Amino acid sequence: MQRLERVVKVQEGEVPAEDPAVLIAELEQTLNEQTAWIRRINKTNALTPFNVELSISDALAERDQLMQHRKLLSDLLEHASIKQDRFSRSEVKYQRTVDVAQIQAQVDDLSKAYREFDFRIQETNWKTDLIEE
Repeated sequence: MQRLERVVKVQEGEVPAEDPAVLIAELEQTLNEQTAWIRRINKTNALTPFNVELSISDALAERDQLMQHRKLLSDLLEHASIKQDRFSRSEVKYQRTVDVAQIQAQVDDLSKAYREFDFRIQETNWKTDLIEE
């Protein structure tokens, strides 16, 4: 894309270093190839069992949910851990309304579950051949 951006506009009387039409054709070909690969990967993931209950696609969704849950709790911890400096007694004092240690333990458990799940997904991917269209 950067190559194309450099040649779509030139100073009057100048010739671009590369033909924009050729670069646009290459870009479109690359996008078509990428789409074909993504379709093959998605088809393979949907049809490949991960375990007795889930396909690889299902496992990827579960893994992403673990990551999102962990991130939400981690962000919550970050917010709860902000230290407020008080310079006088008249300034507002804040207190936490959540159990930081309990949430941190939950974050740690989710992190471990994510790593283990991700490892099993990667292991299955290495053992699986990509479905041809």
